[in-house]
Amino acid sequence: MIRVGSRDSRLAVVQAEEVCRALGDCELITMKTTGDKILDRTLDKVGGKGLFVKELDRALADGRVDLTVHSLKDVPMEQPDGLPLVAFTKREDARDALVLPESGVWDKAKPIGCASARRRVQLKALFPDIDVQPVRGNVQTRLKKLDSGAYGALVLAAAGLHRLGLQDRISRYFSPDEIIPAAGQGILAVQGRAGEWEDMVRLVDDADARDCAAAERSFIRTLGGGCFAPVAAYAEVQDDTLHLRGLYVSADETQMARGAVTGRRAEAAALGRTLALQLKHQAEGTV
Repeated sequence: MIRVGSRDSRLAVVQAEEVCRALGDCELITMKTTGDKILDRTLDKVGGKGLFVKELDRALADGRVDLTVHSLKDVPMEQPDGLPLVAFTKREDARDALVLPESGVWDKAKPIGCASARRRVQLKALFPDIDVQPVRGNVQTRLKKLDSGAYGALVLAAAGLHRLGLQDRISRYFSPDEIIPAAGQGILAVQGRAGEWEDMVRLVDDADARDCAAAERSFIRTLGGGCFAPVAAYAEVQDDTLHLRGLYVSADETQMARGAVTGRRAEAAALGRTLALQLKHQAEGTV
């Protein structure tokens, strides 16, 4: 039996169960991560997205679990030695979604709540007259804050809402041209110990998701990891071609550039690096 580790939030469990169904005989082991415990500060103030995976990494390294399942967008750009990402699941809807209170009325005098600098800078461009404020917690916690009147609207990942059966809460989807998704959004990453369970995890590995992930994560990695800066990347594949959109924003948010590149999917990582450097140079006025 394969022991699969997951965060203990409802969404994380649903995601891990999706992988377990594909793998077959699994035991799901859940745990609370540091990132789940700190809800009063944004991630850039407490250590970044790695806070959602470090306890799971430790359990994997110690042999308490055999595989772990993560939202790829929460996985740091570099993995600990011997703990590679071994599979990438078929992508769910990668778009961001606008969620309104249960009343269905958007009170624009109240802030839009979102959980990332990436969303914040793009929302400010779309809605310059509306305040954008951070919101933390799992999906259900954020929805309670919205419905209690703390926010006029939320922006959440459509993939998570779909997986939780909450798609009826979505008021509208933002196209990737309006808000570029986070790198890896909608993809689940399976992490394991090097050389173990390789044949088994191929059951859940999706070639399109793997190539999109390679391009998007290469883009973010080239720009320094993307833990705190509001950068974004979203790739789509068609036959042998990959199209990558990207957003570069400087750490002080004074310089910004958006763009895209198209090329062979076999060169996904190189395309990510190329676009990242192009946008950085464009924003800094060096091209």
